[in-house]
Amino acid sequence: AVVNLSGEHFRGENKNGVVAVAGAGREIGEEDVERAIESASAMQLPSGWEIVNRLPQEFIIDGQDGITEPVGMSGARLESLVHIVIGPSAGRQNLDKAVRRAGLEVARMMLEPLAAAESTLTDDDKEYGCALVNIGAEITSLMIFGRGAVQHTAVFPFGGLHFTKDIAVGLRVSIQEANKIKHRYGCVGSFMMEDDEKQEIIEIVPVGRTETRGLTKEILCDIMQPRAIELLQHIAHEVVGTRAQISSGVILTGGGSVARGMVEIAEQVFDAPTRLGYLEPEYFGGLAAEVKGPEWAVSSGLALSSMRSQIREFNMNGKSPTRKVAEWFESFRDKFK
Repeated sequence: AVVNLSGEHFRGENKNGVVAVAGAGREIGEEDVERAIESASAMQLPSGWEIVNRLPQEFIIDGQDGITEPVGMSGARLESLVHIVIGPSAGRQNLDKAVRRAGLEVARMMLEPLAAAESTLTDDDKEYGCALVNIGAEITSLMIFGRGAVQHTAVFPFGGLHFTKDIAVGLRVSIQEANKIKHRYGCVGSFMMEDDEKQEIIEIVPVGRTETRGLTKEILCDIMQPRAIELLQHIAHEVVGTRAQISSGVILTGGGSVARGMVEIAEQVFDAPTRLGYLEPEYFGGLAAEVKGPEWAVSSGLALSSMRSQIREFNMNGKSPTRKVAEWFESFRDKFK
């Protein structure tokens, strides 16, 4: 199984490594590339931490930069630029144990925002630069792309659950009731509502009572909007600090991104074009509309990554993957039609 890896302590760093090309005739081989990546990975880690992922950005051969596929090229000096994500080893180990107890084997663990990017971003998004923001229940992860590769990773300890808790406290309802209210009536932008809608009444059941009481949609929005602005401002501050060019804008994924008005608020906060990360039709055209939304980005990205991994494996073994992978993907689609 390809498993989602997430946690609030992960962070990314950009490193470089240099090696002398060892291949005959100075032709760069897979071994040279691996050594260059290993060289970039030589770093001091905090106690109990490990390298979670190594994501090559580009290679430089004898001063010539911008190379993404160096194998087969010639040169004496190979330099790698690599985005390295590190995090506590205990989280990965516990996840591995949980999956094994469920009777499955972990083929690979994939970072949450990387999985979301797999299913929602185009090659142009990654090339021209974009910020993918995955708003989960308790954490929000940011991954910035540029020049076709990951340039920055950050994780924030807040998410959609914070909206639920705000509603529960503000309206004095249970967490379960607050969650229902959020999904049914939630709006984070008062400017999205006409005056008549603002005064529409929502019936709620306060904690410890059996009778309902009414409140306007405007009151609910007044609770949710400040939290949305605060959340997005934290992330925008991180993006500005990287000085990254995000010409393709901001892509929002995860269940916390679908609240009405979130895209519009994000456009104002980031001062950049913003959209929800719907699944790419090229890969998920046959799925039902209910599972094409941003909240399915991570799980669909894991499935797509697994399929691509199988294709590469078949190609390396000299076998045609077309029929088997097609059958696998059709079975995946059938589950969600």
